[in-house]
Amino acid sequence: MKRWLLAVIVCSLMASGCSRYKKVSDFEETDRSSEETEESTVAVSAEPEKKPVKVKGIYISGYMAGSQGFQSILDEIEGTEINTVVIDVKNDDGKITFAMDGAPTVSEIGAEERYIKDIDALMAELKKRGLYTIARVVAFRDPYLAEKKPEWSLKNKDGSLHRDNKGLAWVNPYRQEVWDYLVEVGTEASRAGFDEVQFDYIRFATDSSMKQVAFDESDTRGRSKTDIITEFIEYAYEKLSSQDIFVSADVFGTIIGSRVDAEAVGQVYHDMAQHLDYICPMIYPSHYGDGNFGIDHPDTEPYRTILAALELSKKDLSEGGKNGQKQAIVRPWLQDFTASYLKNHISYGPNEVRAQIQAVYDAGYDEWILWSASNRYTWEGLLSEEEGKKEEKEIVRKRQSEKAAASTEETGAAKTESSSVSRGTEADKSLEGKIAVEETVLEDKNKKARKKPEVVIITTGSFGN
Repeated sequence: MKRWLLAVIVCSLMASGCSRYKKVSDFEETDRSSEETEESTVAVSAEPEKKPVKVKGIYISGYMAGSQGFQSILDEIEGTEINTVVIDVKNDDGKITFAMDGAPTVSEIGAEERYIKDIDALMAELKKRGLYTIARVVAFRDPYLAEKKPEWSLKNKDGSLHRDNKGLAWVNPYRQEVWDYLVEVGTEASRAGFDEVQFDYIRFATDSSMKQVAFDESDTRGRSKTDIITEFIEYAYEKLSSQDIFVSADVFGTIIGSRVDAEAVGQVYHDMAQHLDYICPMIYPSHYGDGNFGIDHPDTEPYRTILAALELSKKDLSEGGKNGQKQAIVRPWLQDFTASYLKNHISYGPNEVRAQIQAVYDAGYDEWILWSASNRYTWEGLLSEEEGKKEEKEIVRKRQSEKAAASTEETGAAKTESSSVSRGTEADKSLEGKIAVEETVLEDKNKKARKKPEVVIITTGSFGN
């Protein structure tokens, strides 16, 4: 009997490995359906190791997640290629969308709004449907925390609480207490059952009022905006990943290849990617100014715009990872709304949504999330679950074929290439754009206004050839 038990334990250890947690780079990406395994006769670990999923997702507001309308959305998802939902846990107002009994700071400041009345029942429903769950946690634009903890907030030179051009206060990214608060929220989201924590607004405000802000040297200690944002990501990743939590972050698409935009918001693409499991550039075509990527009106050409943005992503990450540093998986946000506020825009429907998804695949990436502030999605632009799996197999086949052809071509070229031929290097180019902010309004069931997250829009200049 003892020998039998010993054999079972040894086999179990060999199958599961010695470490309960591994970074995403240690895994091959798998479908969520492979997560469930039969219980071993002898329990080696209390919890199964989390495994990554090739995400095809949509965003859901906290209000929607707690309403009857969410059931309709879940029914629409059923049978489609969508396998993920991104749900507000800490929203744009700084409110926590469900009860967090284990979060002392949340309780202290009364941050709970509790749109989601029964988080346990909701998570059980999502798991039953086989959906991967991502907790969206808005970081430094937190008007609620800023008002409750002014000592943690941005201050003007006269000592008053700083407010942006919408009248909203921001917390200070240099304050360690803010970092710990965000980790606290992320930890509680995981305990509630979320598979991943995704930070948004991990940046500084960009409007002209920021010129009034006074940064205390005791906080900054000589660190730049880009230094501190990267430090926060590194800190939060270390804290959360050690708890078996996947960590991702949303970033402005325009920081990719633009030093000017990166320094304005504090986000350096390849630096941040070294401390994340996933990096999620918001590359909505409507948010690129006329002329970018050599496209007259990017919103009117969704395929070309997404492809160009992701090709730039590959270039940026390739240069940033030359020394073998860890690189996050790229998972872009795509546009599922019509930017009617633009002079030159088109209506977005099934063809436009599918064109963006195709561009993601053609750029060599596999994951994507659709953004609609109103949570109204173009279901006709999605494939069925079966069609999606067939498409994935075809993509793998196509890439293998292209890789083989490229290898053959490279070998042939190497034989004829002269070693004296110098290879020119393309100089880094900046979008050199003016940063502006656009805002859209989401009406909830009771006609309440809800603001869409700010995004950087390049309104002048064009990206060189």
